[in-house]
Amino acid sequence: MVNLRRLTDQAKKIVEKRGGSDALKEDADELKDITKGKGSLKDKAKAAAEALKDPGAKGPDEPQAERPPE
Repeated sequence: MVNLRRLTDQAKKIVEKRGGSDALKEDADELKDITKGKGSLKDKAKAAAEALKDPGAKGPDEPQAERPPE
């Protein structure tokens, strides 16, 4: 049987570890742009994998927004 509370807690921890909900939204937007772009499926998969290595950022040249202190 699946413990939904535990699963939810783990998901929350992962989202916070990657930079919070704003970073998650940025990642989703970046992946959407990659899928709509030109190139083969293989190229898109490589670009998506590379993009997810840098949570919440648009790329290495664009700095991440600093999170406010908790």
